[in-house]
Amino acid sequence: MKTIGATARALSLKQHLTLATIFAVVCVGTPSVGGETPKSLTASPVDAQPLIFGMSTALSGPAAELGINMRHGILAAFDEATAKNRLPFNTLELIALDDGYEPARTAPNMHRLTNEHNVLAVVGNVGTPTAITAIPIAQQTKTPFFGAFTGASALRKADSADYVINYRASYAEETAAMVDALVAKGIKPEEIGFFTQNDSYGDDGFFGGLAAIRRHQPVKVSSVPHGRYRRNTSQVEDGLADLLMHQPLPKAVIMVGTYEPCSKLVRLARMNDFNPQFLAVSFVGADALQRSLGDLANGIVATQVVPHFDSDLPIVCEYRDAMHDYDPDLPLSFVSLEGYVVGRILIRAVNSISGEISRSSILTALEQLGQFDIGLGTPLTLDVEDHQASSKVWPVLINADGSQSLSWKELLRE
Repeated sequence: MKTIGATARALSLKQHLTLATIFAVVCVGTPSVGGETPKSLTASPVDAQPLIFGMSTALSGPAAELGINMRHGILAAFDEATAKNRLPFNTLELIALDDGYEPARTAPNMHRLTNEHNVLAVVGNVGTPTAITAIPIAQQTKTPFFGAFTGASALRKADSADYVINYRASYAEETAAMVDALVAKGIKPEEIGFFTQNDSYGDDGFFGGLAAIRRHQPVKVSSVPHGRYRRNTSQVEDGLADLLMHQPLPKAVIMVGTYEPCSKLVRLARMNDFNPQFLAVSFVGADALQRSLGDLANGIVATQVVPHFDSDLPIVCEYRDAMHDYDPDLPLSFVSLEGYVVGRILIRAVNSISGEISRSSILTALEQLGQFDIGLGTPLTLDVEDHQASSKVWPVLINADGSQSLSWKELLRE
């Protein structure tokens, strides 16, 4: 059976997403009796059932490019697994529901995925505020919540750890890498500012960065330059004003937001002759930021939790091939690469299950991966005590033509 993505490739984006919603309703068929998750009968291909996974993500709104590309990457990994027979007698399906990056829409989506569709796991959800809404439902229904596109600390706390398993480095690790590099460059801690989304995501990035600053020099929260904006808006003027009025004027600004407001901030800052070193965490979306800003993107530094998509690392080469087979017209991106990596880790875990494939056995399989190598150039680790596979942060330099991977020393030199 073809995946949603394979079915809809010839459609326009609007049709593509509409079909995903329709398919989410019809593709599952009759739920298993008693709410049990689908079972793989690997001994008999005739009786085998598809393995159905779900995601609640931003397929519309200001963060749509993140959700759409995360979904593309996961589906590319699923299609590749079918083509290469990585899971004999099983097909992989993904039900993607649109929450528009709004927590109020995430809760009903999660209930539909876990109760109506009986998905085996929720995979690749996008966003911190939406994850905070989704996690209690995953916990209640004992559904693995894997590979979310967020580095928030809320997904890395003991009280949410049972069913939450992360691939990526945390926002604290991303901002710490930025702060350390800026201080090494000679920028004083009090000259490092922040522009953040006014919610749990922005707060997480800000306080992670603040902790990194305090490792270099004691500072009060009130002394740190900080501008904010409201989620799902581009109302950045007040946030920019807060940065411009701060003394001393920031020499670097770390952006913890989404690509539309961050690109507007940079554009307005340039218009006002405010040209600090701009940096962006991975969730901002470096590819979308670059396309939005064009020449104005020159010199922006972004952290990534995957290598550059032009890298010659084994899994990146496989990603490019998989994306070409999935849809040769889609541009490569850091976000779809992350989705692909998440999909590959999930497939690796599922392939290790010898008995019934269920929510419980998938969780156990992920926790039993231990140290493993999927071709990222650095080993990954997942076990009962460690639910974050990677802590690696890759810096990239954005320019008018795209982006390039360089060392911190190269990226931040005068």
